[in-house]
Amino acid sequence: MESGNPLLDDYVLGLCTRERPRVCFLPSASGDADHYIVRFYRAFPADRCEASHISLFRREQGPDDLRTHLLEQDVIYVGGGSVISLLGVWRAHGIDAILREAWEAGVVLCGLSAGSLCWFDEAVSGFHGETRRVEGLGLLPFSNCVHYAPGSERGLAYHDLLRAGMRAGYAAEDGAALHFVGTELSRVVASRPAARGYRIAADGERVMEMRLATAFLGDAAAANVTRLPRATSNSLSAA
Repeated sequence: MESGNPLLDDYVLGLCTRERPRVCFLPSASGDADHYIVRFYRAFPADRCEASHISLFRREQGPDDLRTHLLEQDVIYVGGGSVISLLGVWRAHGIDAILREAWEAGVVLCGLSAGSLCWFDEAVSGFHGETRRVEGLGLLPFSNCVHYAPGSERGLAYHDLLRAGMRAGYAAEDGAALHFVGTELSRVVASRPAARGYRIAADGERVMEMRLATAFLGDAAAANVTRLPRATSNSLSAA
């Protein structure tokens, strides 16, 4: 949901076989901020999809049966904010188990910032100041760092965590998205021409950073996606 730039949102909808996909927004990482929910409905209007959201911090959370509603979706879209708060409230409400069930059923799981970090086994979070290591949902058996830039404070902190034993993983610059099918990285796409994704691992004190081929979605050929059957687990994680 980049302001004025729908390329990644369009890419997500392009993964769906349904002409008018069902898309549910989970704004838990922002404490269900009203402005974020409004942005979601503007980015996913009724003429393109059947949009809904679930608010775990509000008295009126949305659907009565959260499990049934989430499993009926084509896309579950997770917003940014605090991944620590997000994971805590999901685990308290049993959403973590439902999301694994949805992923195994082939629902497209996607998100930006905290909504990217949550799917991985380990995540690099700097939301509350000091960069720290966080245990994610573990759908993807890697570590993940968003808002990445080589040589930046966050990037160097990620390298330190890898040296300290964090498992190898992937990083994404702002505007880049990592598209996994099952647990395999399928491709890296971007809403900005210069944005890139990275594969990063440590061997002792040595950190190996490999820049991944990234397709800019502003190019017509790069925007084409293959619509996959519902039984295929898709995760799209964006910085």
